[in-house]
Amino acid sequence: MTALFASGRIIDWILLGMVLEGCALAALHARTGRGVAPRALVPNLLSGMCVLLAMRLVLGGAWWGYASAALLAALLFHVADLAGKWS
Repeated sequence: MTALFASGRIIDWILLGMVLEGCALAALHARTGRGVAPRALVPNLLSGMCVLLAMRLVLGGAWWGYASAALLAALLFHVADLAGKWS
């Protein structure tokens, strides 16, 4: 278990869980019309996934530019999420 955390592989599992969560919530909304609409959910999930991806890249020893690009993408998705909720 220690190796899973030390290598950063735990983040891969968290990202997979987020993909499955998004799919399940989208399916629930499609079937019942309840819950968060995918259009409102996707920017939020993608923002969080990009932050986790940046962390995974850093823990994996990737070039800092890749992590910076992931963080920039997280910012853009975050702004898109806020813009969608702004009233």
